Amino acid sequence: MNVFRLDDQLALITGGGTGLGLAMARAMREAGARVILTGRRREPLEQACAELGAGAAFIQHDIDDLDSIPSLIEQAEAQHGPLDIVVSNAGNHLKKPALDTSDEEFARIVHTHVFGGFALCREAGRRMARRGRGSLLLITSMTALFGVPQVAAYGAAKAALVGLMRVLAVELSPQGVRVNAIAPGWIETALSLKALEGDPGRRARILQRTPMGRLGDTMDVGYAAVYLCSPAARYVNNIILPVDGGMSNGF
Repeated sequence: MNVFRLDDQLALITGGGTGLGLAMARAMREAGARVILTGRRREPLEQACAELGAGAAFIQHDIDDLDSIPSLIEQAEAQHGPLDIVVSNAGNHLKKPALDTSDEEFARIVHTHVFGGFALCREAGRRMARRGRGSLLLITSMTALFGVPQVAAYGAAKAALVGLMRVLAVELSPQGVRVNAIAPGWIETALSLKALEGDPGRRARILQRTPMGRLGDTMDVGYAAVYLCSPAARYVNNIILPVDGGMSNGF
């Protein structure tokens, strides 16, 4: 048996139509898993599933609609079978000085990441715990590990996910459910490249802080997700895995 394979496993990935979510779906498909992608927009989900092939399906869903999350999990399992892996990846972003961030803006970011992530893990975790197996993976951020300016709401939300991961891991692992997190650094996505566009100074500062001296590829996060959800990590629980080229330890 190749312990890094995910054969016969079924993964649900929120925000799976683009960016890091799609990369994790690609990596899991390569490792033999079937994947269910969710997201608000139908077109990216259709395009992603066409690329991923017969082992991929999608359910159009907005993670902000908390009341619909139980039915999302129910529909996924009714149509495709028991979920082995659930990745809480869907999110939003706000770049704004803390003193200029309104209560409504702050709440919107926290609602998506924290309330949505919690409801997703709760509903999937209930079923996994009854079956005595499963893996929950939360996507947090470097902003949860050190201070980054102009992302107060995002940083607070991602830090909250770390606290949530720790509690879920303690409560669910005795029932066979592992809970871990990935903290991506600067990864080459459409959003990150847009943020760096026209700002060579910022890009230079990021690369200077990154010991490996380059931005990451989305598949770097994808392969990390495969590892954490695979039998190779069967005794890995309650960790934050930085995928950042050493940035979190750089100076």
